[in-house]
Amino acid sequence: MKNLIKTALATAGLALVAAPAVAAPPADGPGEMHRVAAPGFYCKNESKEHVEGMKRTPFAECVVAQARLRNGATSSPRQACRSESKRHVEGMSRTPFAECVMAGAKLLRDQDAE
Repeated sequence: MKNLIKTALATAGLALVAAPAVAAPPADGPGEMHRVAAPGFYCKNESKEHVEGMKRTPFAECVVAQARLRNGATSSPRQACRSESKRHVEGMSRTPFAECVMAGAKLLRDQDAE
């Protein structure tokens, strides 16, 4: 009886883990696949540590900037990322502003390719 329960639990666990991998990406329309990732995807290189004097983390600022680019509030990554810090953060090779601008350029490139 215990082996049956263990087998059932293991099968259910594998089904839960495998389901997202097998699921198809959402389609925008007939035959179209949605390719542009979430804003956080483009900002994954940003620091999630708070910087003194800033109200949000560099990652959060980058996500907000990507949202501005997505909804058309601006079409320039430099303009969207203007609130980012231009000071170097320890452990990062670029400033948060530079990382954000690069992420915005990737987002726009992916949107144009779509």
